[in-house]
Amino acid sequence: MRLLAIPPVRSALLADSQQSDADKLHAQVGLRIGLVVNPVAGIGGAVGLRGSDGESVQQEARRRSGIPRSQERLHAFLVRLQEILGSSLHAVEWLSWGGEMGCRGLAAMKIPARQLGQPEQPSTSADTKTAIKTLCAKSIDLLIFVGGDGTARDVLNSVSNDVCVLGLPAGVKMHSGVFAISPAAAAEVVAGLLQGRLVGRMPREVRDYEGDLQASDGPVVTRRFGELWVPEAASYLQQMKIGGREDEGLVVEEIVSHFLDHEELYEHKALVLGPGSTCLAIKQALGLTGTLLGVDVRLPNGQCLENVTRDQLLTLVQGQPVLVVLSFTRHQGFLLGRGNQQLGAELFERLKWPGDVMVLGSRTKLASLEHRPLLVDTGSPELDRELCGLVSVLTGYEDFLLYRVGTTLGG
Repeated sequence: MRLLAIPPVRSALLADSQQSDADKLHAQVGLRIGLVVNPVAGIGGAVGLRGSDGESVQQEARRRSGIPRSQERLHAFLVRLQEILGSSLHAVEWLSWGGEMGCRGLAAMKIPARQLGQPEQPSTSADTKTAIKTLCAKSIDLLIFVGGDGTARDVLNSVSNDVCVLGLPAGVKMHSGVFAISPAAAAEVVAGLLQGRLVGRMPREVRDYEGDLQASDGPVVTRRFGELWVPEAASYLQQMKIGGREDEGLVVEEIVSHFLDHEELYEHKALVLGPGSTCLAIKQALGLTGTLLGVDVRLPNGQCLENVTRDQLLTLVQGQPVLVVLSFTRHQGFLLGRGNQQLGAELFERLKWPGDVMVLGSRTKLASLEHRPLLVDTGSPELDRELCGLVSVLTGYEDFLLYRVGTTLGG
């Protein structure tokens, strides 16, 4: 994974008395990160083996005094993350697995974590898959795994479709594009997510060798096994199309084109389109008259209703799959609760967040927030807190950024 240059940001080491109210809110809007470590990753590399997959290979590596690399790589990542975030690291909630599969490394750095399970001894690929499935069920914002291509394949086979993944390179084989270039680079990405910098959401390949690597002396070809969503840090200026400035009219056209070209996302669902000019452009492209400031609905049977009320909306979407499309207010950053009160707590309590929601907006609009989180104010403080974390924002044709969601309470 290529890590692009990130612009300087305000130090997270400022004392509370020196921080602005906005800075304090940033620190309160945290991330829920799942961590899974392959304890034997890299054990075969320094002792002349071509990988570390399989019990027989691991036994041979131990016979040759091979040493795994996963714990040192995890330590390097956590040290750099602490250097960047300082006391703001407490805004990260860590969920992990027992012993060397994660909790031991976090404890060594005095970082609290929720242990959700305990591996077998020695741990196996099955432990990795079980851990990942359990972590994903806890609504994590990001899954960090430590290992190589074999571990990446376990992740691919176990992770939820909407979860972003970031690999810390620790294996012998690392041809997949899901790895940060180094543990320090991974720390920069995670810090960027927490601090509100613009971070892309990119599909990256999982690749690995086929066949028995230890038995072959000839060239071995890697094969593509699939793709995972990966966060990738990107500076604002490097993403601009023309002279470092974004043409928002062109961005709207790209967003509309992406929406029309991916009809499978909504063709059998009740499509709920919120207010705003970008949503209006989608309404018009779909053949709806549409309202600029209202919430409009297109049902799977083709029926369209304009400027619906909250009660009408709840009746319309009852008992059927839903996709809600919405944007946010420029500068203020309100995603829910300002100008779209029809999309209230009762509706979102029936939806899967964020899977049933598509958020739209240009990079220029996100940059107007100056690193502040998107805000939700549904009228239910409990629900607002549940909506906190990362959301994927469609910023162009097949172009996504990850951005934080917070609440007006700072939770």
